[in-house]
This record gives sequence, C-alpha cells and structure tokens, in this order.
Amino acid sequence: MIFRLNYSIILLLFICISCTSGERIKITGFVSVTKIVDGDTFWVDNGSNKGIKIRLIGVDAPESRKTGKKEIGYFGKESKEFLMGLLQDNKVRLEYDISRKDRYGRTLAYVYLKDSTFINAEMVKHGYAMVMTVPPNVKYADLFLKLQKVARENNRGLWRKGQ
Repeated sequence: MIFRLNYSIILLLFICISCTSGERIKITGFVSVTKIVDGDTFWVDNGSNKGIKIRLIGVDAPESRKTGKKEIGYFGKESKEFLMGLLQDNKVRLEYDISRKDRYGRTLAYVYLKDSTFINAEMVKHGYAMVMTVPPNVKYADLFLKLQKVARENNRGLWRKGQ
C-alpha cells in the first residue's frame, strides 16, 4: 500500500503545533508591557496566557526585591521605578541579537518605545543599570560603555557620590 503525503497538510500541522507553544510565538511590531519585575526584566503580552518574560540585553540593574539568595541591591528600587516610568502602560518593540534566550529561559531583547527611545541605553545613560555584556550578544556594547562612562563622570544614578 502506498501512502501519498500531502505536504501542504504536513506544513500546516507543523505551523499549528509550533504556534501553540508560548515560546515560539514570534513577536513582531509593538507589544504591550504587562508587568515590571525590576530594572532589567519585565513581561509583555504575546497573545499567550502567560506572556513572555523579557530581559534587557547588555545591561544589569540591581535587584529591587529579595529573591532566594539575592538581596535588594543598592539603587534597585529606584532602577525599577525608572523602568516603570518608561514602560508602564506602554507598548514596546523588541530587537534580538544572536542568542534569543538566557540560561533562565528569558527572552533577551533590545527594547524600543514608539518614539524610538532605546530603553537599554536609557537605563545605562541615567545610571539605573550597569553594562553587562555577555557574548555573543554584543551589538551595542560600545554604545553602552560610552553611556556608562558619561553616567559615572556625571554622578548619575548608581554612580552618585555620598550615598
């Protein structure tokens, strides 16, 4: 008995199975921010029940809450509040680099507002995050280092003297 495969049906089934996984739903355009975790992590609505956890590429903000072995970091609450001011009730566009996920399963992204504000850069520029480059995601490493140098020289955020 010879079975004739209909490749269109197989392709359609593959696409449908891929779309049922929240991790595989491709995000294009602008998506709504649903929750801010801390100064470098937040959630977006991708159409799934849970959404997707986003981690800003190239930056590291202090912890804003105690979790497990991690204590609240110096300037952590301020960092989270700054990011909330930028993202709350807003939509963002995500740009990816080489690696799309970190070891914790978070989606790694460069993040932009509709007015083209580059969130990762804003966090460093104002001293609410430090540069943390993890290869191969190094697309904006030089920019972030320059912004951090200026923030330090001007005592912004984390770099304020006397605190």
